[in-house]
Amino acid sequence: MPRVLAVAYEPLGRLYYFDPGEEHVSFGQQVLVPSGAGAEVATCVWGPVTLEWDTELPRLIGIAQPSDLDRDARNRAKRAEIAAVARRLIAQHDLGMRVVGVDYVDRSEEFDQLAVVYFEAPGRVDFRALIPDLARALKARIDLRQVGSRDAAAILGGVGACGREYCCASIGLPEAVISMRLARTQDLPANPAQLLGGCGRLMCCLAYEHDLYREFRERAPGLGARVTTAEGPGRVVGHVVPLEAVMVQIGHEQVRCPLASIGSPMDPPRPARKAPPG
Repeated sequence: MPRVLAVAYEPLGRLYYFDPGEEHVSFGQQVLVPSGAGAEVATCVWGPVTLEWDTELPRLIGIAQPSDLDRDARNRAKRAEIAAVARRLIAQHDLGMRVVGVDYVDRSEEFDQLAVVYFEAPGRVDFRALIPDLARALKARIDLRQVGSRDAAAILGGVGACGREYCCASIGLPEAVISMRLARTQDLPANPAQLLGGCGRLMCCLAYEHDLYREFRERAPGLGARVTTAEGPGRVVGHVVPLEAVMVQIGHEQVRCPLASIGSPMDPPRPARKAPPG
């Protein structure tokens, strides 16, 4: 089985997984990892551990040296400068753009320097006059990329209603389409306004937790099913999916029982109401 470690480029940022090879890496140590723009500095936040892994992992380049750390510090300062200059020039051109992130490539086989500015805007923006001004001010090749509200939230990060870091920032954007159908599966309010994330769209966690709820429903007795428990026989009145438990009405009392402790249903569950289409 392969050895695996996880790194992050920013505190509380998204995790990326690598094969450490023969390197002895400890928690908090700064390492060099491969990226599309060459070797980058990241911090080890988990591992290395030996475990099963389905896909082949990219190999860690090695431990970051003082010269690598100096370059990383210079590039971080350059990204802050690029963001400040971009915001100033955007204001001068009176464009409805919001800078949400910056990438900076200081060396490449194709060009000397590249400044990538990610921005959010309510619609299409004519920034043709902005690009030459940015190029002159920064003395670098400029790439402006418009992103949607979900991508902007993933870049900026933040804390959701659950009190944890945004899923999109710490895990990544889900591949599944996020719709109210997922909310109905999880018995959540049918009001979309109560399920919006910081980006103003339905929360990503609906997609990440969908399989958990679907698998639980396949194993758990349905609502209305009569079951046996350690407290006596009763009828299932609710599911508590995060705790792997069901709520059982026993006499005049509702008892939370672990799913593993529930006996086989004593009779078929009552037919469930059909969910509205969509």
